[in-house]
Amino acid sequence: MTASIRLSSAPGRWVLLATVLGSGMAMLDATVVNVALPRIGDEFGASMAGLQWTVNAYTLTLAGLILLGGSLGDRFGRRRLFLIGVVWFAIASALCGAAQDISMLIAARALQGVGGALLTPGSLAIIQASFLPSDRARAVGAWSGFGGVAGALGPFLGGWLVEAAGWRWVFLLNIPLAAVVVLVTLRHVPETRDSEAHGKFDVLGAVLAAGCLAGITYALTMAPEKDTNRALVVASAVLGVLAGIAFVLIERRRSSHADGPQPMLPVDVFASKQFTAINVVTFVMYGAMSVVFFLLVLTLQVAAGFSPIASGTAMIPVTVLMFLFSARSGALAQRIGPRWPIAIGVLLAATGMLLMTRIGVHTSYVFDVLPAAIVFGAGLTLAVAPLTATVLATADERHAGVASGVNNAVARAAGLLAVAAIPPLVGLTGDAYTNPGDFANGFRMALIICVVLMVAAAILTVFTVRDDALRTAPPSAEPLCKFNCPVAAPPLEPVRRAGEYGSRTAS
Repeated sequence: MTASIRLSSAPGRWVLLATVLGSGMAMLDATVVNVALPRIGDEFGASMAGLQWTVNAYTLTLAGLILLGGSLGDRFGRRRLFLIGVVWFAIASALCGAAQDISMLIAARALQGVGGALLTPGSLAIIQASFLPSDRARAVGAWSGFGGVAGALGPFLGGWLVEAAGWRWVFLLNIPLAAVVVLVTLRHVPETRDSEAHGKFDVLGAVLAAGCLAGITYALTMAPEKDTNRALVVASAVLGVLAGIAFVLIERRRSSHADGPQPMLPVDVFASKQFTAINVVTFVMYGAMSVVFFLLVLTLQVAAGFSPIASGTAMIPVTVLMFLFSARSGALAQRIGPRWPIAIGVLLAATGMLLMTRIGVHTSYVFDVLPAAIVFGAGLTLAVAPLTATVLATADERHAGVASGVNNAVARAAGLLAVAAIPPLVGLTGDAYTNPGDFANGFRMALIICVVLMVAAAILTVFTVRDDALRTAPPSAEPLCKFNCPVAAPPLEPVRRAGEYGSRTAS
């Protein structure tokens, strides 16, 4: 069928509801799990490495498979893959809620990431393929705006669930949400696919990418633990590096041969030095940000004695600022160029991290947490929208979807590796999260490392990102986070540009 739905119509509202609830389910899960970590650790007697893996197992499979998930939807039907992803995510969530030990929980979280990799690219792709071109921008804006509401409510909801019903309900809540999404999608969402998609899928590339991340992450996380098998750590690191090398070689070969499987990562997307530079900035910046979001909620509960609700809502000012001012930040970058908004924004965020070093055993939210959250949020508001626009602006028009997918995967991989490496580096290992003073000290040391990374990202931006990157940008450079910029990773852009859906038939 062709894209023919109007946003103001009843079918349009149903499509929007299904995609918002589906993507919101994954977004909620990403924001609320950190709130539950101290309770999970207490119940299972988990080590700090166990808590890291509770977060990283999800990120690992999501980052490794998200590009493949988008390609599968284009070929076999976006609604079909979206539904599979939602059901998969719900089943994995039920397994998380029923986990009997930390190992079972980690395995279920990895399965959740697979479901997320199937449903996350599909939600926006369904909007782009279903709505009339004249309504598409407003539909994407509404989808993004409701995502901002979900991002703001998620930590509060997670904190309330942990206190009122227990940490398991952070995961079990996904089951009724998924049921609603499935019913609405089956009844009201049309099927679309890319009629020109062809060739074999790059399954080997996806496996190698995930293997690379898994091997290196395991080595970084487990090396500092006292009872770790050192030979296994070394073998994991070596295999991870070898998988990474093999991934690069295979993707390069497949990019130059049209008769084989389509590469998951076409290497010619990196022909643009600006695209490569902005992805390096993304890697450094999102690595530091991910460590802060992982450790802050833990520190507020473990060291400062905040309740799950109070710790979960501590960073709401960040979400509110990004929701209100991201559009203006993107417009500013369009006028003056992205280099200085990104660099100054990153430095502001680093200043907010420095203010967070005041958080410890005796912490006031108003005097210690709130000022840091406001400065940190102002920095991200200034930096993230121009960064996502620059990613699209510096890649060829035909690679718009791949470019945003690569940037999204780079950000998630950065968070995965940073959360694995930095906490052990500052002594947050074993049962450190049970000692308030030691945990507060480790948190401050981790913040200093993150500040250094953010300063490095700002310097890289100044010296590698051009001011004219957005002034001559194609239409694809309009930032998708015009209304809401998610902090876990930059937003995805479907492989097909919005304007192309009006002239091509999706069957």
